[in-house]
Amino acid sequence: MNNYFVILAAGKSSRFNKKKHKQLYIYKNKEIIDHSIDKSLNSKLFKKIVIVTNNPKHLKKKKYHKSIKIISGGRERSDSSLLALKYLKRFKPKNVFIHDAARPNFSIKLLKNLAKSLKKNIAVVPTINSIDAIKYKIKNQIFNLNRENSFLTQTPQAFRFEYLFELAVKQKNKVNDEATLFVEKNYKIKFIPGEVKNNKITYFNDINIPKTYFGLGFDLHRLIRNKKLYLGGIRIPFHSGLKGHSDGDVIIHAIIDSILGALRKKDIGTYFPNTKKYQNIRSPKMLKPIMDSFNRSNFSINNLDINLICEQPKVSKYRDKIINSISKLMNLDKSLINLKGKTVEKLGLIGKEKAIACEVIISITKHD
Repeated sequence: MNNYFVILAAGKSSRFNKKKHKQLYIYKNKEIIDHSIDKSLNSKLFKKIVIVTNNPKHLKKKKYHKSIKIISGGRERSDSSLLALKYLKRFKPKNVFIHDAARPNFSIKLLKNLAKSLKKNIAVVPTINSIDAIKYKIKNQIFNLNRENSFLTQTPQAFRFEYLFELAVKQKNKVNDEATLFVEKNYKIKFIPGEVKNNKITYFNDINIPKTYFGLGFDLHRLIRNKKLYLGGIRIPFHSGLKGHSDGDVIIHAIIDSILGALRKKDIGTYFPNTKKYQNIRSPKMLKPIMDSFNRSNFSINNLDINLICEQPKVSKYRDKIINSISKLMNLDKSLINLKGKTVEKLGLIGKEKAIACEVIISITKHD
Protein backbone atom coordinates (compact mmCIF):
# COMPACT_ATOMS: atom_id res chain seq x y z
CA MET A 1 0.00 0.00 0.00
CA ASN A 2 1.04 3.59 -0.66
CA ASN A 3 1.21 4.49 3.06
CA TYR A 4 3.53 6.89 4.85
CA PHE A 5 4.04 7.33 8.59
CA VAL A 6 4.83 10.61 10.35
CA ILE A 7 6.16 10.71 13.91
CA LEU A 8 5.88 14.12 15.56
CA ALA A 9 8.70 14.52 18.08
CA ALA A 10 9.53 18.22 18.11
CA GLY A 11 7.81 19.15 21.36
CA LYS A 12 9.65 21.04 24.09
CA SER A 13 8.60 18.62 26.86
CA SER A 14 8.27 21.56 29.28
CA ARG A 15 5.83 19.64 31.50
CA PHE A 16 7.98 16.51 31.54
CA ASN A 17 11.61 17.31 32.28
CA LYS A 18 13.43 20.57 31.61
CA LYS A 19 16.79 18.83 31.26
CA LYS A 20 15.85 16.25 28.66
CA HIS A 21 13.27 15.91 25.88
CA LYS A 22 10.83 13.16 26.77
CA GLN A 23 11.08 11.59 23.30
CA LEU A 24 14.69 10.71 24.15
CA TYR A 25 14.02 9.44 27.66
CA ILE A 26 14.65 5.74 28.27
CA TYR A 27 11.36 3.85 28.67
CA LYS A 28 11.10 0.05 28.67
CA ASN A 29 14.79 -0.25 27.78
CA LYS A 30 14.85 2.16 24.84
CA GLU A 31 14.15 5.79 24.00
CA ILE A 32 10.46 6.67 23.89
CA ILE A 33 10.59 7.60 20.21
CA ASP A 34 12.16 4.27 19.26
CA HIS A 35 9.02 2.39 20.27
CA SER A 36 7.05 4.20 17.55
CA ILE A 37 9.86 3.78 15.02
CA ASP A 38 10.22 0.05 15.65
CA LYS A 39 6.48 -0.65 15.50
CA SER A 40 5.98 1.32 12.29
CA LEU A 41 8.89 -0.57 10.70
CA ASN A 42 7.77 -3.96 11.95
CA SER A 43 4.23 -3.43 10.69
CA LYS A 44 5.57 -3.41 7.08
CA LEU A 45 2.75 -1.03 6.16
CA PHE A 46 4.80 2.02 5.22
CA LYS A 47 7.04 3.03 2.31
CA LYS A 48 8.65 5.78 4.32
CA ILE A 49 8.70 6.96 7.92
CA VAL A 50 9.25 10.65 8.60
CA ILE A 51 10.46 11.80 12.02
CA VAL A 52 9.90 15.47 12.77
CA THR A 53 12.21 16.56 15.56
CA ASN A 54 14.17 19.43 17.04
CA ASN A 55 16.97 16.97 17.87
CA PRO A 56 17.99 15.79 14.37
CA LYS A 57 21.70 15.38 15.20
CA HIS A 58 20.99 12.93 18.03
CA LEU A 59 18.68 10.76 15.92
CA LYS A 60 20.89 10.78 12.82
CA LYS A 61 23.71 9.26 14.89
CA LYS A 62 21.57 6.15 15.41
CA LYS A 63 21.71 5.07 11.74
CA TYR A 64 18.10 4.06 11.28
CA HIS A 65 16.69 1.98 8.44
CA LYS A 66 16.98 3.61 5.00
CA SER A 67 13.20 4.13 4.83
CA ILE A 68 13.40 6.62 7.71
CA LYS A 69 13.79 10.34 7.03
CA ILE A 70 14.57 12.85 9.78
CA ILE A 71 13.52 16.48 9.33
CA SER A 72 13.47 19.51 11.60
CA GLY A 73 10.22 20.55 13.25
CA GLY A 74 8.39 23.83 13.80
CA ARG A 75 7.31 25.85 16.82
CA GLU A 76 3.90 24.21 17.20
CA ARG A 77 2.66 20.70 16.65
CA SER A 78 0.59 21.80 13.65
CA ASP A 79 3.69 23.46 12.14
CA SER A 80 5.67 20.23 12.41
CA SER A 81 2.82 18.23 10.90
CA LEU A 82 2.62 20.57 7.92
CA LEU A 83 6.38 20.39 7.37
CA ALA A 84 6.12 16.61 7.17
CA LEU A 85 3.21 16.77 4.73
CA LYS A 86 5.07 19.20 2.48
CA TYR A 87 8.09 16.89 2.48
CA LEU A 88 5.94 13.85 1.61
CA LYS A 89 4.03 15.54 -1.23
CA ARG A 90 6.88 14.77 -3.69
CA PHE A 91 6.26 11.02 -3.22
CA LYS A 92 2.59 11.31 -4.19
CA PRO A 93 1.33 9.32 -1.20
CA LYS A 94 -2.17 7.93 -1.06
CA ASN A 95 -2.39 7.65 2.73
CA VAL A 96 -0.57 9.21 5.65
CA PHE A 97 -0.59 8.29 9.32
CA ILE A 98 0.22 11.01 11.86
CA HIS A 99 1.47 9.92 15.28
CA ASP A 100 2.70 11.63 18.45
CA ALA A 101 6.02 10.22 19.67
CA ALA A 102 4.73 10.63 23.23
CA ARG A 103 2.47 7.61 22.69
CA PRO A 104 4.85 4.61 22.67
CA ASN A 105 2.35 1.96 23.79
CA PHE A 106 0.14 1.57 20.71
CA SER A 107 0.11 -1.83 18.99
CA ILE A 108 0.83 -2.98 15.45
CA LYS A 109 -2.69 -4.39 15.48
CA LEU A 110 -4.02 -0.84 15.83
CA LEU A 111 -1.96 0.23 12.80
CA LYS A 112 -3.45 -2.58 10.76
CA ASN A 113 -6.99 -1.72 11.88
CA LEU A 114 -6.44 1.89 10.83
CA ALA A 115 -5.11 0.81 7.42
CA LYS A 116 -8.06 -1.51 6.87
CA SER A 117 -10.63 1.18 7.74
CA LEU A 118 -8.87 3.72 5.55
CA LYS A 119 -9.74 1.70 2.44
CA LYS A 120 -13.33 2.97 2.65
CA ASN A 121 -12.85 6.26 4.51
CA ILE A 122 -10.89 9.49 4.13
CA ALA A 123 -10.09 9.83 7.85
CA VAL A 124 -9.80 7.17 10.56
CA VAL A 125 -9.19 8.03 14.21
CA PRO A 126 -8.90 5.72 17.24
CA THR A 127 -10.86 6.70 20.35
CA ILE A 128 -11.53 5.48 23.87
CA ASN A 129 -14.32 6.43 26.24
CA SER A 130 -13.55 8.66 29.18
CA ILE A 131 -13.57 6.95 32.57
CA ASP A 132 -13.90 10.30 34.37
CA ALA A 133 -16.80 12.69 34.76
CA ILE A 134 -16.34 15.60 32.34
CA LYS A 135 -17.22 19.26 32.90
CA TYR A 136 -17.25 21.98 30.25
CA LYS A 137 -16.99 25.70 30.97
CA ILE A 138 -18.46 28.47 28.83
CA LYS A 139 -17.67 31.86 30.32
CA ASN A 140 -18.82 31.51 33.95
CA GLN A 141 -21.19 28.61 33.41
CA ILE A 142 -20.29 24.96 34.00
CA PHE A 143 -21.94 22.14 32.06
CA ASN A 144 -21.90 18.39 32.68
CA LEU A 145 -21.09 16.38 29.56
CA ASN A 146 -22.66 12.99 29.01
CA ARG A 147 -19.74 10.60 29.46
CA GLU A 148 -21.33 8.03 27.13
CA ASN A 149 -21.29 10.56 24.29
CA SER A 150 -17.80 11.86 25.05
CA PHE A 151 -14.61 10.20 23.93
CA LEU A 152 -10.88 10.77 23.80
CA THR A 153 -9.00 10.72 20.50
CA GLN A 154 -5.62 9.06 20.15
CA THR A 155 -2.85 8.76 17.60
CA PRO A 156 -1.87 7.32 15.17
CA GLN A 157 -4.56 8.96 13.04
CA ALA A 158 -4.86 7.89 9.40
CA PHE A 159 -5.92 10.03 6.43
CA ARG A 160 -6.13 10.20 2.67
CA PHE A 161 -3.17 12.41 1.97
CA GLU A 162 -4.82 14.79 -0.50
CA TYR A 163 -7.59 15.71 1.95
CA LEU A 164 -5.29 16.25 4.90
CA PHE A 165 -2.75 18.23 2.88
CA GLU A 166 -5.42 20.59 1.55
CA LEU A 167 -6.84 21.24 5.02
CA ALA A 168 -3.43 21.63 6.69
CA VAL A 169 -2.13 24.15 4.14
CA LYS A 170 -5.18 26.37 4.62
CA GLN A 171 -5.27 26.12 8.41
CA LYS A 172 -4.11 29.33 10.13
CA ASN A 173 -4.71 28.47 13.78
CA LYS A 174 -2.84 25.81 15.73
CA VAL A 175 -4.70 22.55 16.30
CA ASN A 176 -4.09 19.74 18.78
CA ASP A 177 -4.56 16.93 16.26
CA GLU A 178 -5.30 16.40 12.57
CA ALA A 179 -8.82 15.13 13.28
CA THR A 180 -9.67 18.70 14.35
CA LEU A 181 -9.16 19.88 10.76
CA PHE A 182 -11.78 17.40 9.51
CA VAL A 183 -14.21 18.21 12.33
CA GLU A 184 -14.03 21.95 11.58
CA LYS A 185 -14.89 21.31 7.91
CA ASN A 186 -17.59 18.82 8.85
CA TYR A 187 -15.85 16.05 6.95
CA LYS A 188 -16.80 12.52 7.91
CA ILE A 189 -14.38 10.73 10.24
CA LYS A 190 -14.46 7.01 10.88
CA PHE A 191 -13.87 6.45 14.60
CA ILE A 192 -12.55 3.03 15.56
CA PRO A 193 -11.78 1.54 18.99
CA GLY A 194 -8.48 2.76 20.37
CA GLU A 195 -6.38 1.15 23.08
CA VAL A 196 -6.46 1.97 26.78
CA LYS A 197 -2.74 1.28 27.05
CA ASN A 198 -2.06 3.83 24.27
CA ASN A 199 -1.75 6.63 26.80
CA LYS A 200 0.10 9.84 26.12
CA ILE A 201 3.19 10.51 28.20
CA THR A 202 3.00 14.10 29.43
CA TYR A 203 4.49 14.20 32.91
CA PHE A 204 7.50 12.39 34.30
CA ASN A 205 5.25 10.42 36.65
CA ASP A 206 3.55 8.91 33.58
CA ILE A 207 6.63 6.71 33.16
CA ASN A 208 7.78 6.64 36.75
CA ILE A 209 8.05 2.85 36.70
CA PRO A 210 8.29 1.22 40.15
CA LYS A 211 11.74 -0.14 40.93
CA THR A 212 12.23 -3.89 40.94
CA TYR A 213 14.73 -5.69 43.17
CA PHE A 214 15.90 -9.30 43.39
CA GLY A 215 16.97 -11.35 46.38
CA LEU A 216 18.82 -14.65 46.63
CA GLY A 217 18.37 -17.05 49.55
CA PHE A 218 20.16 -20.30 50.35
CA ASP A 219 20.06 -22.76 53.24
CA LEU A 220 21.40 -26.25 53.97
CA HIS A 221 20.92 -28.57 56.94
CA ARG A 222 22.01 -32.08 57.79
CA LEU A 223 19.43 -34.82 58.12
CA ILE A 224 19.25 -36.65 61.46
CA ARG A 225 17.18 -39.65 62.48
CA ASN A 226 14.15 -39.48 64.73
CA LYS A 227 13.39 -35.80 64.07
CA LYS A 228 10.32 -34.36 62.34
CA LEU A 229 10.91 -33.02 58.83
CA TYR A 230 9.39 -29.65 57.99
CA LEU A 231 9.54 -28.18 54.48
CA GLY A 232 7.68 -25.03 53.49
CA GLY A 233 5.91 -24.91 56.82
CA ILE A 234 4.36 -28.39 56.68
CA ARG A 235 5.41 -31.73 58.10
CA ILE A 236 6.63 -34.21 55.53
CA PRO A 237 6.53 -37.95 56.40
CA PHE A 238 10.17 -39.07 56.38
CA HIS A 239 12.61 -41.12 58.45
CA SER A 240 14.76 -38.09 59.27
CA GLY A 241 14.44 -34.39 60.03
CA LEU A 242 16.72 -31.40 59.56
CA LYS A 243 19.23 -30.57 62.27
CA GLY A 244 19.24 -26.93 63.32
CA HIS A 245 18.75 -24.40 66.07
CA SER A 246 15.16 -24.05 64.84
CA ASP A 247 13.07 -26.68 63.04
CA GLY A 248 15.59 -26.55 60.16
CA ASP A 249 12.98 -25.74 57.46
CA VAL A 250 15.38 -24.94 54.60
CA ILE A 251 12.63 -23.67 52.30
CA ILE A 252 11.34 -21.01 54.69
CA HIS A 253 14.87 -20.08 55.77
CA ALA A 254 15.89 -19.54 52.14
CA ILE A 255 12.71 -17.54 51.50
CA ILE A 256 13.47 -15.29 54.49
CA ASP A 257 17.02 -14.71 53.28
CA SER A 258 15.80 -13.93 49.75
CA ILE A 259 13.39 -11.31 51.11
CA LEU A 260 16.07 -9.77 53.31
CA GLY A 261 18.45 -9.75 50.37
CA ALA A 262 15.98 -7.96 48.10
CA LEU A 263 15.36 -5.41 50.87
CA ARG A 264 19.13 -5.13 51.51
CA LYS A 265 18.64 -6.02 55.18
CA LYS A 266 21.51 -8.40 55.97
CA ASP A 267 20.61 -12.06 56.71
CA ILE A 268 18.40 -14.37 58.74
CA GLY A 269 21.01 -14.76 61.50
CA THR A 270 20.84 -11.03 62.21
CA TYR A 271 17.18 -11.30 63.21
CA PHE A 272 17.15 -14.85 64.57
CA PRO A 273 20.52 -15.60 66.21
CA ASN A 274 21.34 -18.96 67.81
CA THR A 275 20.15 -17.93 71.25
CA LYS A 276 17.88 -19.64 73.78
CA LYS A 277 15.01 -17.36 72.69
CA TYR A 278 14.84 -19.02 69.29
CA GLN A 279 15.69 -22.58 70.34
CA ASN A 280 13.47 -25.02 68.39
CA ILE A 281 11.32 -22.18 66.98
CA ARG A 282 9.06 -23.11 64.10
CA SER A 283 10.08 -21.37 60.90
CA PRO A 284 6.62 -19.91 60.11
CA LYS A 285 7.01 -17.86 63.32
CA MET A 286 10.27 -16.51 61.89
CA LEU A 287 8.68 -15.70 58.54
CA LYS A 288 5.72 -13.77 59.97
CA PRO A 289 7.59 -10.69 61.34
CA ILE A 290 9.66 -10.55 58.15
CA MET A 291 6.49 -10.50 56.04
CA ASP A 292 4.84 -7.94 58.34
CA SER A 293 7.81 -5.62 57.87
CA PHE A 294 7.82 -6.29 54.13
CA ASN A 295 4.14 -5.39 53.74
CA ARG A 296 4.54 -2.16 55.73
CA SER A 297 7.27 -1.06 53.32
CA ASN A 298 4.94 -0.85 50.27
CA PHE A 299 6.59 -3.71 48.42
CA SER A 300 4.88 -6.39 46.39
CA ILE A 301 6.18 -9.77 45.28
CA ASN A 302 6.34 -10.45 41.55
CA ASN A 303 7.72 -13.97 41.61
CA LEU A 304 9.09 -16.57 44.02
CA ASP A 305 11.21 -19.34 42.50
CA ILE A 306 12.32 -22.20 44.76
CA ASN A 307 14.81 -25.01 44.17
CA LEU A 308 14.65 -27.80 46.75
CA ILE A 309 17.83 -29.85 46.43
CA CYS A 310 17.59 -33.42 47.75
CA GLU A 311 17.49 -37.05 46.73
CA GLN A 312 14.58 -37.85 49.04
CA PRO A 313 11.77 -37.08 49.64
CA LYS A 314 10.53 -36.52 46.08
CA VAL A 315 9.36 -32.96 45.59
CA SER A 316 6.69 -33.88 43.03
CA LYS A 317 4.77 -35.80 45.70
CA TYR A 318 4.45 -32.79 48.01
CA ARG A 319 4.73 -29.83 45.62
CA ASP A 320 1.09 -28.70 45.80
CA LYS A 321 0.92 -28.99 49.60
CA ILE A 322 4.14 -27.00 50.05
CA ILE A 323 3.02 -24.28 47.62
CA ASN A 324 -0.37 -24.04 49.37
CA SER A 325 1.39 -23.68 52.72
CA ILE A 326 3.77 -20.96 51.48
CA SER A 327 0.85 -19.15 49.84
CA LYS A 328 -1.01 -18.99 53.15
CA LEU A 329 2.04 -18.05 55.22
CA MET A 330 2.99 -15.20 52.88
CA ASN A 331 -0.54 -14.23 51.80
CA LEU A 332 0.75 -14.67 48.27
CA ASP A 333 -1.13 -15.92 45.22
CA LYS A 334 -0.12 -19.49 44.35
CA SER A 335 0.44 -18.51 40.71
CA LEU A 336 3.45 -16.43 41.84
CA ILE A 337 5.17 -19.39 43.51
CA ASN A 338 7.21 -22.01 41.68
CA LEU A 339 8.78 -25.05 43.35
CA LYS A 340 11.30 -27.26 41.57
CA GLY A 341 13.01 -30.40 42.78
CA LYS A 342 16.72 -30.94 42.03
CA THR A 343 18.99 -33.88 42.75
CA VAL A 344 22.80 -33.92 42.80
CA GLU A 345 23.34 -37.30 41.12
CA LYS A 346 24.26 -39.04 44.41
CA LEU A 347 27.17 -36.64 45.02
CA GLY A 348 28.23 -35.31 48.43
CA LEU A 349 26.16 -35.18 51.61
CA ILE A 350 22.98 -34.38 49.71
CA GLY A 351 23.57 -37.24 47.29
CA LYS A 352 24.06 -39.64 50.18
CA GLU A 353 20.75 -38.44 51.67
CA LYS A 354 22.49 -36.87 54.64
CA ALA A 355 21.42 -33.27 53.94
CA ILE A 356 18.84 -31.11 52.17
CA ALA A 357 19.47 -27.69 50.65
CA CYS A 358 17.26 -24.99 49.20
CA GLU A 359 17.85 -21.90 47.09
CA VAL A 360 15.32 -19.18 46.38
CA ILE A 361 15.19 -16.19 44.06
CA ILE A 362 12.57 -13.52 44.71
CA SER A 363 11.54 -10.50 42.63
CA ILE A 364 9.90 -7.58 44.44
CA THR A 365 8.66 -4.15 43.39
CA LYS A 366 8.60 -0.93 45.37
CA HIS A 367 5.48 1.21 45.09
CA ASP A 368 5.01 4.85 46.08
